[in-house]
Amino acid sequence: MPLSTSIAIFRSFDETKAREFYCGYLGFDVDFEHRFTPDAPLYMQVSRDGVALHLSEHHGDATPGSTLRIETDDIEALHRELTNKNYKYARPGILDQDWGFREMIIADPFGNKIVFAQVSKTT
Repeated sequence: MPLSTSIAIFRSFDETKAREFYCGYLGFDVDFEHRFTPDAPLYMQVSRDGVALHLSEHHGDATPGSTLRIETDDIEALHRELTNKNYKYARPGILDQDWGFREMIIADPFGNKIVFAQVSKTT
């Protein structure tokens, strides 16, 4: 019985801000959206390059302030891409960590963090 892909669930509180950050800034696409009724909280999946995230406005689905780590093989290119978007609410830098990774940490509008990481070429 092999395990399969895992998908993180992040709590969100504002659909417009979630779309602006995840789709407009980070470049994710919306895969699906669900509401039980038109005025119910939104649950949606966004994805990019094989990474999927669930964003939920439902109370109890996730805890604000969570962190997700996503590995990349070209953190410099990702940094350039995001910097060129001139997003008003995030201007992340790249950190060279002592444990052999280069990391770019970005907080979403809801207090969740995404750590993009690449193994340092020097290790």
